[in-house]
Amino acid sequence: MEPLGMTTIFLMTCVSCLLLSAWKGKSKSEKQPPGPLALPLIGSVLHLNPRNLPQSLEKLSQKYGPVFKIRLGPREIVVLYGYDVVKEALIDQADDFSGRGILPLFEKFFKGTGIVNSSGEAWKQLRRFTLSTLRDFGMGKKGIEQQIQEEAHFLVERLRNTHERPFDPSNYLIHAVSNIICSIIFGNRFDYEDKKFLTLLDLLDENNRIQNSVSTMLYNFFPSVLERLPGAHHRMEKNIDGVNDFISEILKAHQETLDPSCPRDFIDAFVIKMEQEKGNSHSYFNAETLCRTTLDLFLAGTGTTSNTLRYGLLILMKYPEVEEKIHKEIDHVIGRDRSPCMADRSRMPYTDAVVHEIQRFIDFLPLNVPHAVTKDTKFRNYFIPKDTMVLPMLTSVLYDSKEFPNPEKFDPGHFLNANGTFKKSDYFLPFSTGKRVCAGEGLARMEIFIFLTAILQNFTLKPAKDRKDVDISPIITVFANTPKPYEVSFLPR
Repeated sequence: MEPLGMTTIFLMTCVSCLLLSAWKGKSKSEKQPPGPLALPLIGSVLHLNPRNLPQSLEKLSQKYGPVFKIRLGPREIVVLYGYDVVKEALIDQADDFSGRGILPLFEKFFKGTGIVNSSGEAWKQLRRFTLSTLRDFGMGKKGIEQQIQEEAHFLVERLRNTHERPFDPSNYLIHAVSNIICSIIFGNRFDYEDKKFLTLLDLLDENNRIQNSVSTMLYNFFPSVLERLPGAHHRMEKNIDGVNDFISEILKAHQETLDPSCPRDFIDAFVIKMEQEKGNSHSYFNAETLCRTTLDLFLAGTGTTSNTLRYGLLILMKYPEVEEKIHKEIDHVIGRDRSPCMADRSRMPYTDAVVHEIQRFIDFLPLNVPHAVTKDTKFRNYFIPKDTMVLPMLTSVLYDSKEFPNPEKFDPGHFLNANGTFKKSDYFLPFSTGKRVCAGEGLARMEIFIFLTAILQNFTLKPAKDRKDVDISPIITVFANTPKPYEVSFLPR
């Protein structure tokens, strides 16, 4: 090689090294969010209570402010605590915070695919297609409202057949809610006696319990260690495989009977999209993303709403005076002979306030679903490196004492004006906000109102124990707040 060429290469190498060194020095010198001392290997675990992580983070926010960082094992996480910082990040800097932060256990199961766990261009294309297709099949339209009304009728008859015996309503509620999303993605509902579907719901119920266990949280701290140890996380993997088998069987049947000119449901539409992009080697529409996206929709369309209804019934048993006011409003606006519809909601401010207060009070996902920054980001004079996981905490918004006085108390007055009209609140963010807001928010709102109103139109709730012993505090978990198991009798009105 010529001496001049050698000199050029040497100089370019030197310049590159200097630039890299300068960049690293700059990133280190940038102001980082404050946080507790993180020890080698274990990170900030000594400052966190695995059994009540939201409470631990609240205490840290009191010491370090609304923007701080913790470390779980080797991973740094930025926590946003309070309405102002959550809004500023997810709305004012929406693009910067639109990535998905993936915890190790979910990375293992979902591999960054599907609509919930993907990021970047894959997520943008899948979300755009999913929202468009769901609208095509009735989400947010009159057709899906009628399906919810029909399913509410099936549910009411099922509850009536319990003949006032006390029982745990969880499975009935899960099944009713699941049938709505199933009608959209699979093209049909499942009978309440369908054994295969009941087995599927049992797998999902068990996974919900495992997902919120301490062992699962420890897996996300130390995946390489926990992977080699026995634990519930291995059972969770088997359950996911069972759910995938159920979905795969339906996918196969759809592909065998597909009529491209007449798609029946979400799966058909996705398969048609796959065929259209068959020659595109960079396409995000393939068998794996179809399976993962279907699973995402099925899980999201079942868990949140059924849990809200289950928790709502428990709360109403604790406060019979609230239930009585809803009964009076239902009798005045709807009566006993027709099904509740969404048009009734605007004329039922008290019931609407109760539904909102249930969602606020239960604080289903206190930590939110983790986000990540899509690039090196400046936020409130702090430097957050690209791909850093971010927790915009919903509990800090839903339990803001300035917006909701005495937030620990269940009070429909949080959403009522002095004259009894419904009061909106910008702090009502149970579905999160910004570009990662829940894709099924409209459907969930419709389901919660119609199902709950239909139940209370037909029944009075009677707890299996003395009302003063009804416990509405949640099972303290890692990710989601769920009600303690209970039994209730449905007394016909």
